[in-house]
Parts: sequence; C-alpha cells; structure tokens
Amino acid sequence: MVGLLFTTMVYPLVLFVKQEPALAMMMSLYVTLGIFVLLAVRNPSGHRSLIAFTAWSSFAQAAVMSFQAFRNLIARGELIGSAVLVVIGVALIALAPAKQPVERVSAACAQSLSCFQSQMLRLTLCAMSSEFRRSQSLG
Repeated sequence: MVGLLFTTMVYPLVLFVKQEPALAMMMSLYVTLGIFVLLAVRNPSGHRSLIAFTAWSSFAQAAVMSFQAFRNLIARGELIGSAVLVVIGVALIALAPAKQPVERVSAACAQSLSCFQSQMLRLTLCAMSSEFRRSQSLG
C-alpha cells in the first residue's frame, strides 16, 4: 500500500517540476522508493532493509517538516503531512517481517569442516612420519 501511495505521486511530480523544483525533487525520490517497495512486496523478508529505510526516512522527513512548520518556515497545514509520514513509518515497522534466525553451522557445513579437519590431521601425521623416517635414516 505504501508503495502504491508513493508511486501515485508521479502525477503531482509532473505538475510541480516547473512551479516547485525542490518539491518535485523530493517527490521523485518517493516515487522511486515506491516502485522499489512494490517490488519488495514479493519477498518482504528478503527486503527488510528497504522496508526499514522507508520507515526511518519517513520519520526523518516528518521530523524536518514538523520543525519547519513550528519555526514558521512552512505552513502549519504541513503538519498533516508529517502525521501521515509518522503513521506510514510506524505501520512499516510494525508490519515488517521478523528477522529469520540463522543456524550457526548447518549439518552439511559441519560435516565438511569435520572432513577438512580430519584430512588436515592426516596430512600433518603423514608429514611428521616422513620427517621421522628421514631423521632415522640419517642418524
């Protein structure tokens, strides 16, 4: 839903390019982010960092807009946009998939490690016995 919301900003983006270049630039970032969030819907667990970025960037934008509104740098009505961005950020964090637990060492990896260790031990013993035999023949 957030992806669709951000992507729908493409229409106002076209309208504001000449009138409000800074706003158009900001909206272009949100449109691009919206497209990637839509792509992330297929595999949310694999795109946790993108979802987190979307949430935290929404909080950052809301903080900047709120500061500007309270300092009378922008209209107070922009606080509504700040509230919407905070809601989006909270929703994304609340709905983000949990981090999947990763097994420390898989069984196959453990078996490979064990195999590697036993081969290294065998090579070491072989080298030691060769050295021992050579020292016996010399002395």
